[in-house]
Amino acid sequence: MTHDQLVRFLLWSMAINYAILVAWFLAFRLAHDWMRKLHGRWFQFSADTFDAIHYGGMAVYKIGVLLFNVAPLLALCLMDSGS
Repeated sequence: MTHDQLVRFLLWSMAINYAILVAWFLAFRLAHDWMRKLHGRWFQFSADTFDAIHYGGMAVYKIGVLLFNVAPLLALCLMDSGS
């Protein structure tokens, strides 16, 4: 895989992952009650616990995107500008 292909791969990966994160946030924000009712069939959570689980999940997902997409992309860009 060439340098340019790797950069394009990481950019697309980052875009897709952020689109998933935005979709998750919008679904959580706009369909909160429906999601809580759906998950309430299997798990008995309070509203605060349900919110905290989703907020924590989004935070972990975002940290994963930063670690596995943004940091390698930044390193590749710094390598490219240094040569």
